[in-house]
Amino acid sequence: MSKNIKKENLPQKICPICNRPFAWRKKWEKQWDNIKYCSDKCRKQSRQEKQNDKKHAP
Repeated sequence: MSKNIKKENLPQKICPICNRPFAWRKKWEKQWDNIKYCSDKCRKQSRQEKQNDKKHAP
């Protein structure tokens, strides 16, 4: 990312858990391609859903 980018022009993604858009952050600069969730809460909720799916599988 270049230094003089306005906030309106930052890349965005949609969180698969809460379906809200979230924008690029400086702390995510090196791993933006790997970021999937907008927050730790959504990331943890995703893990819980996966565990629940395994429990209810036949």
